[in-house]
Amino acid sequence: MPELSPAAAADPLEERIAAFRRFTRFYTRQMGWLHRGILNTPFSMTEGRVLYEIAHREPTTASALVADLRLDHAHLSRMLRRFEENGLVKRVAAPEDGRQRLLRLTPKGRRAFDALNKGSRDQVAGLLGPLPARDQARVVAAMASVENMLSQAPAEPAAGLALRPHQPGDMGWVVSINGALYAREYGWDMSYEALVGRITADFLDHFAPARERCWIAELDGERVGSVFVVRKSDTVAQLRLLVVDPKARGLGLGTRLVNECLAFATAAGYESMTLWTQSILTSARAIYARAGFERVSEAPHRSFGVDLVGEVWERALRTESPADEPVR
Repeated sequence: MPELSPAAAADPLEERIAAFRRFTRFYTRQMGWLHRGILNTPFSMTEGRVLYEIAHREPTTASALVADLRLDHAHLSRMLRRFEENGLVKRVAAPEDGRQRLLRLTPKGRRAFDALNKGSRDQVAGLLGPLPARDQARVVAAMASVENMLSQAPAEPAAGLALRPHQPGDMGWVVSINGALYAREYGWDMSYEALVGRITADFLDHFAPARERCWIAELDGERVGSVFVVRKSDTVAQLRLLVVDPKARGLGLGTRLVNECLAFATAAGYESMTLWTQSILTSARAIYARAGFERVSEAPHRSFGVDLVGEVWERALRTESPADEPVR
């Protein structure tokens, strides 16, 4: 790697670029990604990622993988054909449209993925395990910071993105997207979908327009996000069920929805706002932190079929401090 010229070396951005590249070289070496097969398997890094996505999205389509992983369509087609020839993946007709082909892992494919997944888990455990618990937490927090900072939304709202109050039929969509999204991305079972159903039904049964609100976000007329403010007490509002469809991520929608909640709750006379989230929801937690929320408690629990760490976050609404204004 050639050294930087004196002019480049004096440029802070060039120094940061060099440091960033140095870290990526270190990390790829630590994770063994320079080897032909990852984790002593016959799979390349890309093949392992595709197996992971199929396992966690079942069922999914080749088009969805191309769009979300930014893969070349021909390259993915060849990969999927090899998977089928080796008995790892099968294509089945979609129940609602027989012309659409859905991807699923076969039992052999599931065993191959499970071995790959366990190897990845054990590899990371080998890196984190020797560190004290406090240092483990620092590493994970630093990685979350990198993820959040490099995926921050643009300052200007996207064209075609609009918020509106809820209408008949919206609550079914809220339940559906929450159930499907969290099952696909985090492996939560249907008990979470049932919880969302109870929350939305209770919202409709006891809706108090002066002190409660639901926003539905639409992108070019299609629903892509939602959030709720509900009354927890006379002085405390609760933010609930913030969700953004993957197709609308990166547009600043999560931040915009949280800002709407804060503005409404302040105007409604609440003194503070609270919310309950999970430690694994790093993107949502970053939005809350930038909006002035602070984590006040945490507790491990087993819910929705998985082990989680629940967190309570709070934010004062009646304050004159500019630092506590909604995030822009």
